[in-house]
Amino acid sequence: MQKTSIEWVKNPDGSPGYTWNPITGCLNHDNGLCKGGGFPCCAYKLANGRLKPLYLRNTNITDAWKDGVEGFAFREARNDPFYPRFWEDRLLQPEWDLPTKPCGIFVCDMGELFGDWIPNDWTKRIFKTITSSPGDRFYILTKQPQNLIKFSPFPENCWVGVTATNTEAFLNTCTLLEYPLEARVKYISLEPLLDWDYNFTQDYLVNCLHRAGIKWLIIGACTGTHRDIEALSAKYPELWGKPLSGNKWALFPKVEWVREIEIAAKQAYIPIFEKDNLRPLLQRDLIQELPAK
Repeated sequence: MQKTSIEWVKNPDGSPGYTWNPITGCLNHDNGLCKGGGFPCCAYKLANGRLKPLYLRNTNITDAWKDGVEGFAFREARNDPFYPRFWEDRLLQPEWDLPTKPCGIFVCDMGELFGDWIPNDWTKRIFKTITSSPGDRFYILTKQPQNLIKFSPFPENCWVGVTATNTEAFLNTCTLLEYPLEARVKYISLEPLLDWDYNFTQDYLVNCLHRAGIKWLIIGACTGTHRDIEALSAKYPELWGKPLSGNKWALFPKVEWVREIEIAAKQAYIPIFEKDNLRPLLQRDLIQELPAK
């Protein structure tokens, strides 16, 4: 359990929140590129970097390897630091490790909580901890929304979110978040927003948000190293890339996409959180709109 710099993860009083990783790792990637858009996965990089020795010491991995030749597959999984692992000793962290209450806690930012490969027992034990900490707010974010319904209704202190990187994923997410899936707060994170078909009407977009019961939207650019963004630009050549600081770069969505989503959110009375990494894009758009002197 540690303080986080993730901008939208806040304690209820607005101060920076925490991350909690009783599960780490994910199988929804190809050599570190997320299958939900082909962008570089920060968690994969950390797992194969400074966290690798720590992760490899934990051999409590899922049994998904049993689909293959057991001996070989198990060795491969055990030696992969980003293979899903369960950290049983972390289950009580929200109850014992937090200096102040109430807190906002992002669950499993270093893994995927709702993957098909995650044993239900792991997830149920995590929700038991969440339920036993009713004063804290737990942020859940997944790229596997098809599995959310198995855990509905969610505890009152859960904010249940889905990452959608393009229009197809957004529309699919809205459908999957509709009733009978129940959560006090349902949200969508359009980060990174890599593609958007804005040919449908505003009314249609607003209706999608209302039917799904969305209470919050997040929008952000894709960030990574120069090499990461250069490679991703080849896949999305219409997007604008720019250095941010040091070796950190960003690949920005089109400003028209952001503006359309802003309008829909306003019409639907849904608050929207725009990450700081969008500032160069929005400032550029503002400058272009200013009349010439």
